[in-house]
Amino acid sequence: MVFSSIIFLFGFLPLVLILYYILNAKIRNAFLLIASLFFYYWGEPKFVLVMILSIVWNYLSALILDRLTVYCSEKRLLKKVILFISILGSLSLLYYFKYFDFSVKLLNQAFHLELAVKNIVLPIGISFFTFQGLSYVVDVYREDVKAQRNIIKLGMYIALFPQLIAGPIVRYVDIAKEIDHRAVTLDDFYEGIKRFTFGLSKKVILSNPLAYQVDLIFAQNPANLEMSTAWLGAILYALQIYFDFSGYSDMAIGLGRMFGFTFLENFNLPYIATSIQDFWRRWHISLSSWFRDYVYIPLGGNRRGNVYCNLMIVFFLTGLWHGASLNFVVWGLWHGCFQLIERVLRERNSVLLRDRLPVYGMVLRRLYTGMVVLIGWVFFRADNLHNALEYLKVMFGLSRADAVFFHTMYYLDNFTLFVLITAIIFSTDLPQMLQNQARKTALGKHLHPALTSVAIIMLLMVSAVMVMASSYNPFIYFRF
Repeated sequence: MVFSSIIFLFGFLPLVLILYYILNAKIRNAFLLIASLFFYYWGEPKFVLVMILSIVWNYLSALILDRLTVYCSEKRLLKKVILFISILGSLSLLYYFKYFDFSVKLLNQAFHLELAVKNIVLPIGISFFTFQGLSYVVDVYREDVKAQRNIIKLGMYIALFPQLIAGPIVRYVDIAKEIDHRAVTLDDFYEGIKRFTFGLSKKVILSNPLAYQVDLIFAQNPANLEMSTAWLGAILYALQIYFDFSGYSDMAIGLGRMFGFTFLENFNLPYIATSIQDFWRRWHISLSSWFRDYVYIPLGGNRRGNVYCNLMIVFFLTGLWHGASLNFVVWGLWHGCFQLIERVLRERNSVLLRDRLPVYGMVLRRLYTGMVVLIGWVFFRADNLHNALEYLKVMFGLSRADAVFFHTMYYLDNFTLFVLITAIIFSTDLPQMLQNQARKTALGKHLHPALTSVAIIMLLMVSAVMVMASSYNPFIYFRF
């Protein structure tokens, strides 16, 4: 079950909201746990046990860690051992389902073996709920938070359906107080509906139509594509994945608000970034901050060890987190390399990375960042590494088409062109700037609330109609 489906919008969500507010506050956590497990069961019946196993494992690990004192050296060592075992258990579960077959294929290719591939089915969202469990246990070990004694509450945190299958990665420490005590005002609920609607419209009105054309272009053999078509496919995919991913994050944040939870932001207009470092401050913020706090800093960060090596390890793991494929590894290392280059330039106080530059300098920095990100998306989207490289050859004129079956304008019809222009505008800060300017006027200040409400109703109606009218609703997170 996905958020942009008929069964969720008109069945599951209204029913859960009604029952949630009818029930006594004391049993709402238990109800949300049951609803979340049912939500997961709807699409992944046999993997609910994996989810429950993850909950129990992290619950017991944190309880043991919490009970061990740190005042004695022997027990300090024991805490580290328990933490290691807990992390190993969680990562082993993730490795088996997500990376076992990938490892076997690599061994077969590297050493000409014929080891059997099990074709293991990947549980949806396993990367997200595994990382949430890991952060919780590590935070208990660090004594940043007390272990949750109530397994229902911890289970609800890990399985909570708004962020279960597509993030953002929510840390226990950020919502610990809300798990025990939360209240929702009418303003909170309205803000939740507004955020959910904006996210749904991103997904349904912008991302899905772009995805349809992207699938057509990337399904072609790169040898049959024009250069302009290859560029169009890469640009459309960059916008598709942004509005899909940020749309799901918006929906999750909105749903959380309706139930009394405040999730942190996950996207902040990444395509206006002026460097790759800036891009990762804006893109999938919950993941980049997770790797910073639980991998980069423990490795030594900027203070000890080889900072360049630490950065490349983080981006290697970032790529691998997204999927068991060399494409994702190359995508992660691609971004890591430019992070290293920027770091060297920054240490040398290069004029290229100074905050105060003429307008043309900032434009050039945005063009550079956009080009690096766009090339990276080709690795991310292509079916395999060979196709990605062949696609890039076409983009940069290093390979000419053998036979072109469909010219660029075949993919760029009037509707797609309209969606493309709209997506480009809303991937910048221009709408927010215009909105802020309108609010400054007396008329705009009074009309803004009413116009916002009308916009929400219109977007919700259009999104609902498009969901009901179309059977094309790609779910980009199957690989995650």
